[in-house]
Amino acid sequence: MSRVCELTGKKAMVGNNVSHALNRTKRKFNANLVKKRFYIPEEDSWITLKVSTSALKTINKIGISAAIKEAKSKGFLK
Repeated sequence: MSRVCELTGKKAMVGNNVSHALNRTKRKFNANLVKKRFYIPEEDSWITLKVSTSALKTINKIGISAAIKEAKSKGFLK
């Protein structure tokens, strides 16, 4: 599976390694993802998501139910 956050859609970016002599080589900036289980009290079930750490902060702030609802409306989660 690709390295994409299931709630925010964050994915890897492409950039350059720049040496002291200003030689440039391509590199990838991967999203900071963690696999995490969340309990959804409305459905009385657990769900496993691959989310970015910034999405974890959002979940802590607004709650998992609101975060899932927002992700579904944006089309990141089915």
